Amino acid sequence: MAPILILPIAIPMATAAVLLLIRNTRIQRWLALVGAFCLLASAIAIALTVRADGIQVLQAASWAAPFGITFVADRLSAVLLVAVGTVGVATTAYAFAGIDPRRESAGYHPVLMVLLMGVSGAFLTGDLFNLYVWFEVMLVASFVLMALYRNRMQVRAAFTYVTLNLIASAILLTALGLLYGKTGTLNMADLSRMWSTGELPPLHLSMAALFFTAFAIKAALFPWFSWLPASYHAPPAAISAIFAGLLTKVGVYSMVRVFTLLFQNIHPAGHTFILALSLATMVVGVTCALTQRDFRRVLSFNLVGHIGFTTMGLGLATPLGLAGSLLYVLHHILAITNLYLVAGLFLRMRRTSEFDRLGSLFRTHPFAALLALIPLFALAGVPPLSGAIAKIALVRAAFDSGAYWAGAIALVVGLLSLLSVARLWDEGFWKSAPPDADKASPIWQQLVPIGGLTALTLTFTLAAGPLFELTSSIAADLLRPDAYVHAVLQGG
Repeated sequence: MAPILILPIAIPMATAAVLLLIRNTRIQRWLALVGAFCLLASAIAIALTVRADGIQVLQAASWAAPFGITFVADRLSAVLLVAVGTVGVATTAYAFAGIDPRRESAGYHPVLMVLLMGVSGAFLTGDLFNLYVWFEVMLVASFVLMALYRNRMQVRAAFTYVTLNLIASAILLTALGLLYGKTGTLNMADLSRMWSTGELPPLHLSMAALFFTAFAIKAALFPWFSWLPASYHAPPAAISAIFAGLLTKVGVYSMVRVFTLLFQNIHPAGHTFILALSLATMVVGVTCALTQRDFRRVLSFNLVGHIGFTTMGLGLATPLGLAGSLLYVLHHILAITNLYLVAGLFLRMRRTSEFDRLGSLFRTHPFAALLALIPLFALAGVPPLSGAIAKIALVRAAFDSGAYWAGAIALVVGLLSLLSVARLWDEGFWKSAPPDADKASPIWQQLVPIGGLTALTLTFTLAAGPLFELTSSIAADLLRPDAYVHAVLQGG
């Protein structure tokens, strides 16, 4: 038993409950920040425990698996929990300047804590039905945040977002009902045991198709990505940042977890299909980004394009490919969260993120521009920054597995990403601003979280060797899930 596993869920839930009782927005900000720091501290404690003692399991109410509610923390879950805590701290700190008092008084801070609770629960659950429950918690919280103190654009974006995600939830619930009807269990470790021992009827193809479709919609893979660029540009920067950094990654995580536990032995054509959709997502996302004239819309399409890199390793189905994709997930969480916060600088200074009203930030505020430069070019994969290391690993994995076409497409997409990011730099920071453009200055409450995430991106680059060793060991664990299954079922 590992009671520490309940903390990433209990801390934000308790913080949300306390925040609902407080009306003073200044106190709410500080309590939310304290709650986010406590969430990060609990995630670090879990990561250290997993490193020292191996996989940690908590059976709720001491009901042994597969009969009870199971929480599991392996190295993948632990690392992603630390990422949740990091993004939570950055966005709650940014809210000191990036969220207007009207949204705060309407419940922004407690709803944000509920969202963090949902993401943490999704990374910790060992049960497919509870994964669905945590998806719904995230969906409700994110819909409220998107529509909070709404305008017409936000309402349209919120309904687009929730409609596509409800379709994904319906597909996932259908898959769970069919699977439970055939097996009598939804515990992931128990299902993995059944699949490996041949106790199940030949459901691989139909079940894999349903689960993949549901998770692909959540992750915004091609051709189900349209909801993301239609919605992520609408809410304030702090809300968009936490959406971009975490929500699509839960879809990617779920896909990786389910396909390595349940569907590892599906026909090779299934992995080729995942690889093809990953590459299509890269091409379509980055190509569309080049056609946009708004900073946040360019980021949204870049987010779509780079999701393809996070699933490419699953399509390759090799240890090196999976390690590269996991490294890319960690890099992308930091970079894209930071860039949405950078977009908030323009919203404060120029009242818009349209390219026609931007420019000159490097001349007028060079420190802020330099803080933005690092995540921009890390996202593009410029060596030696973190994005380049993960992309090199993925291209090498594609070539090693004989998928030369996949490696070539990934290289071309990398060049297009560089072109897209260079355009962002020119339009937002380098060119001259229109004479009548607003000229407000960024404030320190915005620059501190941006600077912190930029420092983490640089640290990520300097520690690339140990981090790649970590993701390589995680990939090996995922491809050989016996330890996970034994840890969960040993008392059941």
